[in-house]
Amino acid sequence: MFTGIVESVGEVVEVGSGAATRRVLFSSSLPVERLPLGASIAVDGVCLTVVDRAPGRFAADLGPETLALTTLVRLRAGDKVHLERPLAVGDALGGHMVSGHVDGIGTIVASHAHGEARDIQIAAPPEIARYVVPKGSVAVDGVSLTVNLVDGERFGVTLVPHTLAATLLGRRAVGEPVNVEADLIAKHVHRLVTHYVGALGIRPGIT
Repeated sequence: MFTGIVESVGEVVEVGSGAATRRVLFSSSLPVERLPLGASIAVDGVCLTVVDRAPGRFAADLGPETLALTTLVRLRAGDKVHLERPLAVGDALGGHMVSGHVDGIGTIVASHAHGEARDIQIAAPPEIARYVVPKGSVAVDGVSLTVNLVDGERFGVTLVPHTLAATLLGRRAVGEPVNVEADLIAKHVHRLVTHYVGALGIRPGIT
């Protein structure tokens, strides 16, 4: 479990060439050598398993699901990525509950300065957009953000100066893909309500 509060920006050192599974080596300023083998770490919001580590470096494998559903399939040596270690018992929950199980890929469709902040809009697939609500939470490339606007399958967020300084989101251009994870609670509530409505034979939108 993560919070969506990015701890550090790491760099891709090397990417394996496997088609079904790829091993990626990352560099990091975090004390990753203290992580046990098998520990989780979020890379651009994707929960990965540490399979090797040394001071300043760690390796993780990208499986078929990760390659199919996230932007990590595009990683190349030299790319920068957001890093967050897993939440420990007793840690402050500064963002929101983020599982690291990315729902899919969104696309930045608008980006403009708003004073010292920056507003961006993201188009999400319909199976993700249905969980996004105004003033709710969403994780974009592993960054916990508050939804300010929902317009169909688009949603808008504001990157405050700290987020612009501590993350890469402000540098993302219109047309670039981003990992999107909808709020975990919203997904569970939606599933429970849908099941309940179906069991009662209620047609959505009909009273």
